[in-house]
Amino acid sequence: MKKYSIPFLLITMTLLSSCSSTKTVTESNKTPFVWEGANVYFLMTDRFNNGDTSNDMNFNRTKTTGKLRGFEGGDIKGISQKIDEGYFDKLGINAIWFTPIVEQIHDAVDEGTGLSYGFHGYWARDWTNLDPNFGTKEDLAALVQKAHAHGIRIILDGVINHTGPVTAEDTVWPNDWVRTGPNCDYKSFDGTTACTLVANLPDIKTENNQAVTLPPFLIEKWKKEGRYEQEMKELDAFFARTAYPRAPKYYIIKWLTDYITEYGIDGYRGDTVKHTDETVWAEFKTQCDYAFATWKKNNPTKVLDNNSFYTLAEVYNYGISGGQDFDFGDKKINYFKNGFNNMINFEFKWDAQKDYEFIFSKYSSKLNNELKGYSVLNYLSSHDDGGPFDAKRTKSKEAGTKLLLSPGVSQVYYGDESARSLVIEGTQGDATLRSFMNWEDIKSNPETQNTLLHWQKLGQFRKNHPSVGAGIHQQISAQPYAFSRTLSKGDYSDKVVIGLDLAVGTKELSVVSIFEDGSKVKDAYSGKEAIVSSGKVTIDSAFDLVLLELKK
Repeated sequence: MKKYSIPFLLITMTLLSSCSSTKTVTESNKTPFVWEGANVYFLMTDRFNNGDTSNDMNFNRTKTTGKLRGFEGGDIKGISQKIDEGYFDKLGINAIWFTPIVEQIHDAVDEGTGLSYGFHGYWARDWTNLDPNFGTKEDLAALVQKAHAHGIRIILDGVINHTGPVTAEDTVWPNDWVRTGPNCDYKSFDGTTACTLVANLPDIKTENNQAVTLPPFLIEKWKKEGRYEQEMKELDAFFARTAYPRAPKYYIIKWLTDYITEYGIDGYRGDTVKHTDETVWAEFKTQCDYAFATWKKNNPTKVLDNNSFYTLAEVYNYGISGGQDFDFGDKKINYFKNGFNNMINFEFKWDAQKDYEFIFSKYSSKLNNELKGYSVLNYLSSHDDGGPFDAKRTKSKEAGTKLLLSPGVSQVYYGDESARSLVIEGTQGDATLRSFMNWEDIKSNPETQNTLLHWQKLGQFRKNHPSVGAGIHQQISAQPYAFSRTLSKGDYSDKVVIGLDLAVGTKELSVVSIFEDGSKVKDAYSGKEAIVSSGKVTIDSAFDLVLLELKK
């Protein structure tokens, strides 16, 4: 790759940084960014916000597709626009993960649900280039800079497992790069890795350690674009430095980690992780760390903190109850020890049907014992989970409370906070989960605004207090339901008391052992303040929950 040079004010809470501020979270209020307690916003690049209508049509992608299976116009500039507006600040978001932005196949394919284009980003044609529908490398550089100025980390989505489908416009990669069958049967480790996910999705031979040459079509493409010599020079340098064989996986690792070296992104979410050999991801993390260190060395004034590069694994159907291992039936793999800081937790949506204390105590125990040093990413809806916690959006506030107050990393899927519909008439399959962000509802619908305000208050509290996601949970009382979260990390300590399902009006909470008598505390949800007396705090508010913090 070449280098290239809501409208809602929360009167009860103070934003961590103004929209124009160039200070980081750490610089502005001394609250460290802790990955294990992060509040991650996951969005589909093409479906979030259209910041540049001039890039809506490329590569003659004009065919009629199935409903919500074509490009809708969302792009990198659209994400940057919402960063500028302070949308993520108000939501308490401190990391944004968006779907892949590399160049996609040019044509459409029929998946049995009508024609589909690669709007979702998972059908790579050229890992070294951005798809013009998503934007330019200058757009990406600007987005990372804007995000970092707001104390927001950027997580890209990396695909190593497969290329995009084969079409009349998009040739199949050479057979020393990919296999085109058999389809995975998921009955064993080999039946999950040495296979294709679906028909016409060529699978990268990631187990191959033999040197291969570049696909002729890619060489021809780079020459036509005038960057063949530069790409080859960089590949030569990469393989000379690492001493890796020129095997398919190492080419892709090089191409993906270039985005770290060039733009200073902060993390990667690994796609379809269980469909490759685990050592692929261990090597990927090694090169991610090298690239991040290189970027920090080259950009000392832009470094946010001393956090290492962060990696999330999508191992489909992994759940926190499995501890560190994922069981293939004939083999167990520990992905935490093969390149990942975090695993996406497919179990949370089921746990969220239980009561608060069940969820909170279970997750605190798991994360502070067998998963200590690692974390999980909790979610309630996503782009490819057809069984979300609240499919009809009838429990949006409950969903926000359970997700944002649970131990672990929270993943807000775009529109969770605004009850964007997950049931779209006329769609088939996962397309129903992928509608365009409902900005008009946020602008004009009072019920949507009320839901959003709830997510904003909880999200900002979570962002202000790493103990919420990364601390130790301790129940204080069952009736009224109250608990504490405490965190000690180096010289930093944080402690909060939270009450849920309380009486509207006056409520009394015990804060013994958390806040000393005479301490001034604030309920971050209502804005009300109080003084601790005899180990108790009394709050009179119109809400049934309390988020207590020491008043600064």
